[in-house]
Amino acid sequence: MRSTMMDVPLTIASIMRYGTSVFGDREVVTWTGDGTRRRTYAEAGRRSARLANALRRLGVDGDQRVATFMWNNAEHLEAYLAVPSMGAVLHTLNIRLAADEVAYIATHAEDYAVIVDASLLSKFAEVLPHTPTIKHVIVSGGGPLAEVPEVGAADGVTVHDYEELLGAEDDSFDWPVLDEFSAAAMCYTSGTTGRSKGVVYSHRSTYLHSMGACLGNAFALSEQDRVLPVVPMFHANAWGLAYASLLCGADLILPDQYLQPPALVRMIGEERVTLAGGVPTIWAGVLSYMRETGGDLSSLRLVLAGGSAVPHALQANYEAELGVRILQAWGMTETSPLASVANPPPGAGEKEAWSYRDSQGRVFCAVEARLSGDGGAILPSDGEAVGEIEIRGPWITGAYYKDDDPDKYHDGWLRTGDVGTLDERGFIRLTDRSKDVIKSGGEWISSMELENVLMAHPDVAEAAVIGVADDKWGERPLAAVVLRPGAEVTADKLRAFMAEQIPRWQLPERWCFVSEVPKTSVGKFSKRQMREAYQRGDYEIVEAR
Repeated sequence: MRSTMMDVPLTIASIMRYGTSVFGDREVVTWTGDGTRRRTYAEAGRRSARLANALRRLGVDGDQRVATFMWNNAEHLEAYLAVPSMGAVLHTLNIRLAADEVAYIATHAEDYAVIVDASLLSKFAEVLPHTPTIKHVIVSGGGPLAEVPEVGAADGVTVHDYEELLGAEDDSFDWPVLDEFSAAAMCYTSGTTGRSKGVVYSHRSTYLHSMGACLGNAFALSEQDRVLPVVPMFHANAWGLAYASLLCGADLILPDQYLQPPALVRMIGEERVTLAGGVPTIWAGVLSYMRETGGDLSSLRLVLAGGSAVPHALQANYEAELGVRILQAWGMTETSPLASVANPPPGAGEKEAWSYRDSQGRVFCAVEARLSGDGGAILPSDGEAVGEIEIRGPWITGAYYKDDDPDKYHDGWLRTGDVGTLDERGFIRLTDRSKDVIKSGGEWISSMELENVLMAHPDVAEAAVIGVADDKWGERPLAAVVLRPGAEVTADKLRAFMAEQIPRWQLPERWCFVSEVPKTSVGKFSKRQMREAYQRGDYEIVEAR
């Protein structure tokens, strides 16, 4: 027996039509450094139609990949809407990767056209000679083309001005009816352990993920919100915040290239942002700025943090000093990225609630999780057994683009590479990435736990821990610490501070004090770069016992 329900595909085009009509008076605001550019959703919808018409004239008539090399701004949002809705595939290129890596990704994805922000044109000029599939470069924001002749001179490439293209087109486009399982967008992993891998999102997966982000068990987005995605639009689709905001009618405040704490604090205060999302290092910087300079964050009801574990001290300090709640979420490029959210269950006392908030959260609706142990044995979800987290669901990738990697899958479940526990309520607590856990004398030490304790010290701005070779124990932790300005705490004192919470045998003996912990292109601590620096002898090691 079949249902009587209409067969209406879940597509990004339907998100666009709804958001730009029903919520046509809501706005997308782009920060300019000294002010804003403002555009209604209705205007963004009309401009998206113009972009689709222009791309069609440039030969985008099927599922060609149209890339972006852009900051978070209104023009990037227009590409988010137009490209998938016309039946092509949006490919957001990571502007922070090295030129050779961007070139590899663009060529592997077979990008046909790319929209480049004018401020990034010189950087993209280094990429273009190594991307034979790209035929059109569209420059947004008014480009100093004469200053970057390499772009205009690239063999077989035509350069266009974004506004001139749109100005020659109509406000309407005959949006096709698309298969909801067809490709809508693609994003490549950050490539921390090898070549980046392509993840291709479907219209259906994106639609469902956008609805999920609006739910109360996630971020409770609504038309009452003004949303600031600090997380880049090239990183896992800005955590789904752009599409979710359109779906629920929330205003979007886009920071463009102005990502430093002074600009973010001013944005939040002047635009009355209610919800903002970014990696923990962003919010640590904002907290330091607020302590030194002050500002108005009173409009914020919630700060979303993910990409790496959120230190307990950061959450507690935001609540105590700023009256702002940080909500931790967990996921990755492969999970679109929402997989779990750390909202405590109802009835939890203060101490118990903090325990849940410090976890990676409860597995989100439509996503299933399980634990896998040695030999692929499935472990109990009892909060005690430790294994690799495996997940599956309608917005979890089941493969990589043109890249068979059977080791990443186990009976149809995605192996996340994260190690931890899973309890009967569905809460995940990670102890480490599988490649970052430290094995000392046959026992496991969690680098994440050591980092969280270290970053609770008032003199510590950042801290990261890696395992290094040890003649006696096989491997021991090395702590790299960034001190706050004026702090003079020693390794011995930091070790003593940790000893109040961590078993003595897990405490680091090797320490180094650095100006900054190296980070990946999306703001996570780069343990790979740390290991390489240690091997080169770049760190001045201090012993503490």
